Amino acid sequence: MRASGLWDEPKSRLREPASKLSVGQQQRLCLSRALAIEPRVLLCDEPTSALDPISSRHIEDQLSTLRKNYTIVLVTHTLRQARRLADYVIFVYFGNLVEHGPADQVFDNPKDDRTKAYLAGVFG
Repeated sequence: MRASGLWDEPKSRLREPASKLSVGQQQRLCLSRALAIEPRVLLCDEPTSALDPISSRHIEDQLSTLRKNYTIVLVTHTLRQARRLADYVIFVYFGNLVEHGPADQVFDNPKDDRTKAYLAGVFG
């Protein structure tokens, strides 16, 4: 629970059901449960999609810390989040791999016109 940034908040309520936690705390509890099995890779599919900005920031901060010890595959539709967290980007459009590469290369110098359009906000 410490690795997910959750321990300090509910530590005095450990006997209560998880449903009494906030949605952001529940999301960090899911991360704690995943870390408990000591995986080599964490797959995070839209980990902040239903969260408020403060809870989203908690999750992003934890992922930033965890990336030192884990390979993290993050699926997100939030471009700003991808820019903050990604080392390597894979851009998929309608199920097709469009472009991939180091994050700074894809974000700052995309090769494909569809990637350029997405980054410019033409769609998405």
